[in-house]
Amino acid sequence: MNLELIKTTDFRCFESLQFEPETGFNLIFGANACGKTSILEAIAYLGRGRSFRGAGSKELIRHGRGKFVLFGRATERQRRITLGVSNGKTGIEIHVNGARQRGAASLATAFTLQIVEPEVHKLVAGGPEERRRYLDWIAFHVEPGYLEKWRRFRRALRQRNAALRSGSNGKTIRSWNQEYLLSAAPLHASRVAAVELVRNVLKATGEQLLGAEVGVSYQQGWRQELSLEEALEGALLRDREQGLTHTGPHRGELVLRIEERLAKRLVSRGQQKLLACALVLGSVKAAQQRLGQALVLLLDDPAAELDEDSLRRLMSCVSGLGCQVIATALTADGGLFQPSAALFHVEQGAITRTA
Repeated sequence: MNLELIKTTDFRCFESLQFEPETGFNLIFGANACGKTSILEAIAYLGRGRSFRGAGSKELIRHGRGKFVLFGRATERQRRITLGVSNGKTGIEIHVNGARQRGAASLATAFTLQIVEPEVHKLVAGGPEERRRYLDWIAFHVEPGYLEKWRRFRRALRQRNAALRSGSNGKTIRSWNQEYLLSAAPLHASRVAAVELVRNVLKATGEQLLGAEVGVSYQQGWRQELSLEEALEGALLRDREQGLTHTGPHRGELVLRIEERLAKRLVSRGQQKLLACALVLGSVKAAQQRLGQALVLLLDDPAAELDEDSLRRLMSCVSGLGCQVIATALTADGGLFQPSAALFHVEQGAITRTA
């Protein structure tokens, strides 16, 4: 998959912008606060329907305007895909190939991308929900029907929690358990499969980036020696007291290790970033192998918090993926970001091809 074109109107600091990246490596460079990250943010919005910086629609709309509009064109196996997103006072509107869509999942299905951004270390240092989202990304892109599995489980979880908060008795709560158990099993199986899919490629990528063996395992969200049904029964009293379901896939955790030691406790901030990058690049490689096609990878300021040697190792891993890469940097450093990179300079609200 390759992004051929993105046009933005009233997005962040740009009144209008047109960017046409090459199929290989693209480097967007310029001074701080010139809008480099905003271009990546717009591209990512076309694939996710949300900002990877956590910004709401009001923050994304250029000052004084009512909405922003994004248009993109991508290719996949000789098939052209058009993407359109606008957001403002009336809410988000999404079009794929000219047809209006109901949710952001349609964007993720049509335009598959991954991101390495400055907060990527939170994939290692953050809470379990960060790593669950990572597994869900893999499962969503490699397993048809995964989204419906996830939605079914979330509905069952909400229903059971509502019954708990209403003060229902044990018999009533147990009546909700059947749908909960039926929806939890396939979701759990899909996440286990996602871990297995990424395990081997992550081992190789981690060795290249960190010079150490990286291991992953999945904690299922309830005691290993119990079935989920047994765990629910054992936690029923606490669940009723607190109005919350404490056991299930929503409490699952991806456990990361470096040389058999828990990574979260032992690695420095720079190592956390390298490990998180290994996870992201491993997910891209695993998905590409399963799908039989390249993805789009966005790199926002990959040099941040990395020494030159670490950055070189990271970029070597990136180049080995064989996918379209769009990166940002302060300067056009061809030594670090490939001599053959297409270079684009951002200044005063405009982007210009320089090489």
